[in-house]
Amino acid sequence: MFKNSKTIVALSIIPQVICIKIIANFPEYIETVYSNGIYKFISNALRYVFGWIPFSLGDVFYTIAVFMMIRWLILNRKRILKDTKNCIIDVLALVSIIYFAFHIFWAFNYYRLPVHQSLNIQNTYSTEQLIRVTENLIDISNTKHNSLVDNDSLKVEMPYSKEEMIRLTENGYYNLSQKYTHLNPNPESTKTSIYSLPLTYMGFSGYLNPFTNESQIDGLIPMYKFPTTIAHEQAHQIGYAAENEANFIGCLATIHNDDKYFKYCGNIFALRHCLSEVYRRDTDSYEKLLAQVNPGILANYQESYDFWTSYKNPLEPIFKEFYSNFLKANNQEKGIESYSYAVALFVNYFDIENSK
Repeated sequence: MFKNSKTIVALSIIPQVICIKIIANFPEYIETVYSNGIYKFISNALRYVFGWIPFSLGDVFYTIAVFMMIRWLILNRKRILKDTKNCIIDVLALVSIIYFAFHIFWAFNYYRLPVHQSLNIQNTYSTEQLIRVTENLIDISNTKHNSLVDNDSLKVEMPYSKEEMIRLTENGYYNLSQKYTHLNPNPESTKTSIYSLPLTYMGFSGYLNPFTNESQIDGLIPMYKFPTTIAHEQAHQIGYAAENEANFIGCLATIHNDDKYFKYCGNIFALRHCLSEVYRRDTDSYEKLLAQVNPGILANYQESYDFWTSYKNPLEPIFKEFYSNFLKANNQEKGIESYSYAVALFVNYFDIENSK
């Protein structure tokens, strides 16, 4: 009886995959029933249960899972060769359970309505729009920068601890939720990851644990990157699974923060995205725009570049390719390259704001 039940669980992965492929064709249904219904209940419950714990319980669970997997391989090394069929059933049954939990707890959000539809923002733009918005972001960023340093050649140093920045992020989301009521990640559940060093070597600044709904932040990244990284991971908590959409929502939450350092970090985050897109479209305009940016802002960008360069290793491209394929398998057609969609959101959002 037990063996038959295990086989049924293992084979259930097939109808699960089929059902998800079908459900993915109904983003309006997922948006209404799951993302703004079932998921809100699940995510809030998980954050209430795990959010108060001062360390990352999700990281601990992953550690235990790895040790259990190694233990199973050691104990079953002979059985794997003699009874391969049942060993495969054991593994598939576990994968099937994890696959089910992954989608119920979070991953159906990959198939919700695109954020430009749910927030009523356009997703196409002209090069002229891009340059106009970039020029405005340069003016705002330079002004914010000048208010924080003694001269325009100095990079901004954050005056807060990591824990303080986690607490301060809530203010930006509160302000943003006055306009978009569903953009509120309370209760809070954000921690620095105990695997910050491995995350850095893999090239990631944070991640969301879908099974505990804890936001994990790489504690080694440059301090000025903390506000947007925290807000990005909290956007995942709200239910924006796509990386480009989390970039956009997280940036807006940072810009809407009352704290002047957070506003600076949010604006130069959006500026960097837009400058990169200008470079791809028109290198002459890029050079002219870059010359207008305060040297201190460029020094902050250089700080981030130097940080990631110092951790480059032969395995990083492999991890990035794996993650890109993971995104493609979860409704992100361009994988990691789909991050550029955030530029379309930035351009159209700021173009509307600037015209008011």
